[in-house]
Amino acid sequence: MFFDLSGRIALVTGASSGIGRATAERLARAGCRVAVTYRNGRAEAERLVEQIAASGGDALAVAADVSQEADVKAMVEKVAAHFGGIDILVNNAGALIARVSVDGATTELWRQVFATNLDSVYFAVKYALPYLKQSAHPRIVNLGSIAGHSGGGNGSWVYGAAKGAVHTLTRGLARELAPFGITVNAVSPGVIDTPFHAKFTDENRMRQLKAEVPLGRVGRPEDVVGLIHFLVTDEASYITGQVIEVNGGQLMV
Repeated sequence: MFFDLSGRIALVTGASSGIGRATAERLARAGCRVAVTYRNGRAEAERLVEQIAASGGDALAVAADVSQEADVKAMVEKVAAHFGGIDILVNNAGALIARVSVDGATTELWRQVFATNLDSVYFAVKYALPYLKQSAHPRIVNLGSIAGHSGGGNGSWVYGAAKGAVHTLTRGLARELAPFGITVNAVSPGVIDTPFHAKFTDENRMRQLKAEVPLGRVGRPEDVVGLIHFLVTDEASYITGQVIEVNGGQLMV
């Protein structure tokens, strides 16, 4: 495979479905040993690990609620102990939680959305950092969102704010970690056909969103993972602090 990553160790959060699952699959095919982390999707994560093993790869399923610091610390330590380190951290886990109006939101929801989408990135970087500093090819990729630019669709303004913060955090981390040779970038997907939208976006709204995309279709997880794969290779070693859009041209509209 082009962009070979043989022998490198990747930790992908939220990897039991959607973009996270596709990322874990791609990195495993490229030669990575992959930690497939999940919160609720145990069966899906274990099936993915079995699939990777059946293809000759090496993977580990790890349960963690990434909104909880203690869970993230334990997750990182388990992965590093099992594989012998961490070279690649993909902070994919995130959730909209619920669509709410401004006057219908609660402080609890606000904190839950930010903990799931933003705190999780900080926690993972914090505890993976000692291992990344020891790596010869350290890479961090965060998953942002078009909502971080647009503010989010109806009722997703809290999620949009959290993803906008992920974009800014990415740039700040890139500056702080550059002296250690650690690159930090974000991939910002538009409308991608994943369980995320199956849960939070009805069919009529999905048709409207499709009509807004110049390329004439919503994205697939495979449309996103190629960029993630590239960003963790040596070929991308001079790219850091970037938030790169993957949205079929939707931001041009």
